[in-house]
Amino acid sequence: MRPFDLSEPASGRLPDPTRTVLLDGSSVEAKRAEILAYFCQTFDLYDSLYDCIADDRGWFTKAIALRHPLIFYYGHTAAFFINKLLADGQINQRIDAQIEAQVAIGVDEMSWDDLNESHYDWPSVAVLRDYRARVRALVIETISSMPLSLPITWESPAWIILMGIEHERIHLETSSVLIRQLPIDWVCSQPHWPHFQAARHDRLAAPANHLVPLAGGEVVLGKRDQTYGWDNEFGQLRITLEAFEAASMLVSNAEYFEFVAAGGYAEPKWWTAEGWAWRSFAKADQPTFWVGSPEDPDNLYLRLMTSEVPMAWDWPVDVNALEAAAFCRWKAAETGQSIQLPCEAEWAVLRARVPGDQPDWNPAPGNINLEFAASACPVDRFPQGEGFYDIVGNAWQWTSTPISGYEGFRVHPRYDDFSTPTFDGKHDLIKGGSWISTGNEALASGRYAFRRHFFQHASFRYVNSSYKGPPLENPYETDEQVCQYLDFHYGQTYFGVPNFSKVLAQKAIDLCPEGGRALDLGCAVGRASLELARHFSHVDGVDFSARFIDAAGQLISQGSYRYTVPVEGELVEYCEASLASLGLEADRLAGLHFSQGDAQNLQPKYKDYDLVLAANLIDRLQEPLRFLNDIGTRIKPGGLLVLTSPYTWLETFTPKANWLGGYRENGESRTTYRALQLLLAEHFEEVGSPEDVPFVIRETARKHQHTLAQMTFWRRRAL
Repeated sequence: MRPFDLSEPASGRLPDPTRTVLLDGSSVEAKRAEILAYFCQTFDLYDSLYDCIADDRGWFTKAIALRHPLIFYYGHTAAFFINKLLADGQINQRIDAQIEAQVAIGVDEMSWDDLNESHYDWPSVAVLRDYRARVRALVIETISSMPLSLPITWESPAWIILMGIEHERIHLETSSVLIRQLPIDWVCSQPHWPHFQAARHDRLAAPANHLVPLAGGEVVLGKRDQTYGWDNEFGQLRITLEAFEAASMLVSNAEYFEFVAAGGYAEPKWWTAEGWAWRSFAKADQPTFWVGSPEDPDNLYLRLMTSEVPMAWDWPVDVNALEAAAFCRWKAAETGQSIQLPCEAEWAVLRARVPGDQPDWNPAPGNINLEFAASACPVDRFPQGEGFYDIVGNAWQWTSTPISGYEGFRVHPRYDDFSTPTFDGKHDLIKGGSWISTGNEALASGRYAFRRHFFQHASFRYVNSSYKGPPLENPYETDEQVCQYLDFHYGQTYFGVPNFSKVLAQKAIDLCPEGGRALDLGCAVGRASLELARHFSHVDGVDFSARFIDAAGQLISQGSYRYTVPVEGELVEYCEASLASLGLEADRLAGLHFSQGDAQNLQPKYKDYDLVLAANLIDRLQEPLRFLNDIGTRIKPGGLLVLTSPYTWLETFTPKANWLGGYRENGESRTTYRALQLLLAEHFEEVGSPEDVPFVIRETARKHQHTLAQMTFWRRRAL
């Protein structure tokens, strides 16, 4: 790869530096043109990254077991635009339903992820290139014609476009990490992705780190600028800090080598239980991107995205959070100081020393925003604030803060699973950005988090601090909607009305032979799926909401799940859902699987069922007819489709033109039940008569919803 002098930006090599779109302005059409340019640059930049794959195996083989192969991510960011624009009603048809189902979900190591490659027959690279070209054209058309007013808000159509753009910029970075983890002979250097050449290959010549004092005081966290932000950035949190000291530079490969040479990877006392378990499993004895043996440091190499170079001792070390924390414990013992990773607020104190933010940079104050190189650089190259380097850029910086929402946090309705699945105490914040961090990632307000054993282009700086973070998040789930459904599924009964999910499952079981396969579609937090597992050998619980699926998955893995329910005002009651209380034998859980999915665009693997239960689903779909036309193909001849619904058609969920019933047609009443009889008659035979099944949902101690759902049964005709 072509080297260059980092004293100047890499003009003409990397793409022109990007500028995050401001949400306000004086001209609507100028803003439209700005968004269009931002989209095109993002989309084309993402395409160009994949030029670095030189072998087809690099497309279709997992770089690491916990991620899909890169072919998934190549299609994923394009399909994201289509899925979100459809959900927002800005477009009314798909480009390729199969691709958009196949590459929709599966980007982090969550309990509801499906990373089983046997379920996937990946499209070819050529097919996805064509698909991306069609998406690009459609999004350009959408941007050109969408209604636009200023400032852009959460409710604006443009917000969904910006969401797709920033989502793709995140995957630009995470995909570059996966490319870095592929075998070196599967990738190739590209002149438009040049790495920085200059480095100190003499370990003893690397710059020495030192601590710089900083004043304490109150820190106010929360986004306040006029740019796109993810839901976890909004709200506010105030933290008071004591005075502390922070390392002048990121920890370099040379400084980290002192820990390695001291036997740090062989000493459990420097590691948390989680960290030692990871180190033992990974058999790690040095950072992942070091190539060679730590016993022979003069012959160590450093793996970059597409190259291996002699060890750059003065570049930041790339480690995960567990390794960074182990180094800090060792350093604390060596120095007798309270050395630890900085908390989010301490990093914010540092960030305040760097003036301005990404939209105004010209050029950037550090190795960030792809303004200099496609690699890290020496830790003493970019001074920022008196006495410090790389407060922003070069490599992400691990913090000691598990991500959670600020006070006032709320999810965006079009992306409810961006943040909340990570509010589990297992995902730590990274701050500052790396050399490839662009868009929202490069902003001071950006908040990203990864599991502590994951790798990013991430390093760390340490602090000498007495700060002790608050205990982990309240172990009780507090998301209002999730808690309401947990109580509905697992809580006490109200007014003598039996548990709705249990009743539905039992009525379905009574009509099906034991064993076989069942699909609980729209399973929410999973009670009906659990009840079906008593009878069926294989049960898939599928829901569109990752928040629901994550709760169900954690209940299965932990055996219990605690949550709150409102009493009145700010008063809550603490409750627990427990598998033991259900009397469900453990061996029945082996065939139960929860995953996220779209009932209107299910992946091909969901098929050959003896039962499909769709409870209170059809009147919450945008396209219920699409669902009904598809679901029959997934049920075996003789299999059963069970539908329930209170038929509360609302334009909030379903455009009126798509209602199955609840309106007059040619002067006559059109009921949903009659529509179902007509629509299902060709492929299904109705079993018995409809039944009304009551259910009660608690809102507060003295307010409940009492509803009747009509339950209908349909047997798939023989082919």
